[in-house]
Amino acid sequence: MKEFSKEVYLKWYEDMTMWRRFEDKCRSLYLKQKIRGFLHLYNGQEAIPAGFTHAMDLTKDSMITAYRCHIHPMAMGVDPKRIMAELCGKATGTSGGMGGSMHIFSKEHRFYGGHGIVGGQIPLGAGIAFADKYFDRKAVNICFFGDGAARQGSLHETFNMAMNWKLPVVFVVENNQYAMGTSVKRTANHEDIYKLGLGYEMPCLAVDAMDPEKVAEAAYEAIERARRGDGPTFIEARTYRYRGHSMSDAEPYRSKEEVAIHKNDDPMELVKHRILENGWATEAELEAIDNKSREFVEECVEFMENSPYPDPEKIYEYVYAQENYPFLDKLEN
Repeated sequence: MKEFSKEVYLKWYEDMTMWRRFEDKCRSLYLKQKIRGFLHLYNGQEAIPAGFTHAMDLTKDSMITAYRCHIHPMAMGVDPKRIMAELCGKATGTSGGMGGSMHIFSKEHRFYGGHGIVGGQIPLGAGIAFADKYFDRKAVNICFFGDGAARQGSLHETFNMAMNWKLPVVFVVENNQYAMGTSVKRTANHEDIYKLGLGYEMPCLAVDAMDPEKVAEAAYEAIERARRGDGPTFIEARTYRYRGHSMSDAEPYRSKEEVAIHKNDDPMELVKHRILENGWATEAELEAIDNKSREFVEECVEFMENSPYPDPEKIYEYVYAQENYPFLDKLEN
């Protein structure tokens, strides 16, 4: 794996500050009704995509996740301007403005969503891995899902098949402690979600996912195991979200004091501390990076504002793969 060098840490800091500012701006745009529908913010969990993409081969590995999906595609190389446009329903968005917040997608960067159905992406991630194995691509799929989705039955069916066929997939539960407003402590007889892998003799472990180094180390070992043909790994990435489940979440299930305690482990601040501790940059230089991130996010908003809405006629183009599907004739008549 690549070393955790000065360059890596400065890139992490630049990426993570931009991701945080991007999500904060999304919150602002939602309150202004520029973004409609659902909006799930990623604040606090940034070490996970930072660590995983450090360990991945971005020329061939792929990623799939749930509906909290603005930051993962950025880590994979998708243009944040196009993501902002998608969030606001503009034609220049990653799905032509027709996917919205929960359905960011990029075939070019092998980011396969963005899925609104809880746990729906788990079998799909294994399916992508099956294709990678079938076509001998030597690629690995990273399949993310939340702690709530870990209670879905499809996880067990998928784990069984993935182990049986030794599929090149890494399953990652982003355990941010709450499934919407339900604590992990209330959803099962145990709190160690990673132990679900034991029933399938799948290598499994928990990792401190507020630290991108620890995430990268666990990710690299799992990815290389999959690439060798030794099958999947199940990683429980223990993290914490600083915002509500979605913008409609008043957060009655936790206190402000609890959130404040977890902010002591802010991954962005941890990266900043290590940069300063190693003398890789000064406070002023890091502040300049932060200001650059804020300016870039404003450029994303400007790009979105100057983009058109999609042509209403386009709505039927993405429903059926078959051209001239009979439904369209009935609609016209």
